[in-house]
Amino acid sequence: MAKYLLSPLRLAVGWGISPRLLGTIAVVMLTLLRLTIGWHFISEGIDKYQAGNWSAKPFFANARGPFAGHFRQMVWDYDGTMRLDVDQTNLTWAYYRDQISEHYGFDDKQKIEAHNNYSIAAKQLAMVLELNANEIQEFQLGLGRIEELDGDAVASGVSSLSGQRESVRKELSQKIEPVFSQIDAIWENYETAQNKVATAEQQARHLAYPLVRPRLQMMDTSVIDSIVPYFDMLVGWCLLLGLFTPVAALAAAGFLGSVFLSQYPPLTGPTSSNYQLIECMACLVLAATGAGRFAGLDFFLHLIIRKFNGDDAATA
Repeated sequence: MAKYLLSPLRLAVGWGISPRLLGTIAVVMLTLLRLTIGWHFISEGIDKYQAGNWSAKPFFANARGPFAGHFRQMVWDYDGTMRLDVDQTNLTWAYYRDQISEHYGFDDKQKIEAHNNYSIAAKQLAMVLELNANEIQEFQLGLGRIEELDGDAVASGVSSLSGQRESVRKELSQKIEPVFSQIDAIWENYETAQNKVATAEQQARHLAYPLVRPRLQMMDTSVIDSIVPYFDMLVGWCLLLGLFTPVAALAAAGFLGSVFLSQYPPLTGPTSSNYQLIECMACLVLAATGAGRFAGLDFFLHLIIRKFNGDDAATA
């Protein structure tokens, strides 16, 4: 029974090549490789966490290749559907106004102030949309044209037309970005203003209430941005300590592989995604060899599994 119960742990720590088959030099190199990649992930995670405003948006928005459409859709409101929808935005803000009032327990005076903040944000949004009506119309027409080209198999098969399409897409994004930035600032200021309505005592008793933006995708940058820094640090520490190394290495390989695919075919030079591909392959090597069993905590978990699996494990 213990043998079957420990099967998940057996997979998590790696169960394969013996150090005697690899040789001392190979074991040392695998250990150094694990430590290096682990430290890389930890440092990346710490940098993203300390930055506070790190986002995968620029990366996904500039994706190219056969999977570009999939990655672009992972950018929150990539085409402006949510931000340019006045009714939906006002509805979201009104709901947030009511929810934050309940969260902090606002009195009547505070509820009036919260409503004033809502009115100010709604007026600011209307003003931005009115002042940038021409840019918004041009952006929406451009998106419609790009959508037509995306559905045109002939145009997609011609490299020159495909390149022009990407140029138009990038130009549209650059032109509309100032408008989206203004709208994003209104969202952020509205959230800040509503939380400031709470008294010091209310803020001490309750955590700040976040303004959750509506999503059309189950997973987009509004979620990814908050997960990736912790993902990087978790994977990094697992690799550095040699804990559940195959699982951590496969997770790292999947992450790095997605980076490579989002920029396929890769460019040359410092910005090439070939570096992510190389590190991805290195992570697969760590996973396949159970490298955490060499100078890592997986070694001790490995001993536990051997103890409960008996002679059968000793020959594995």
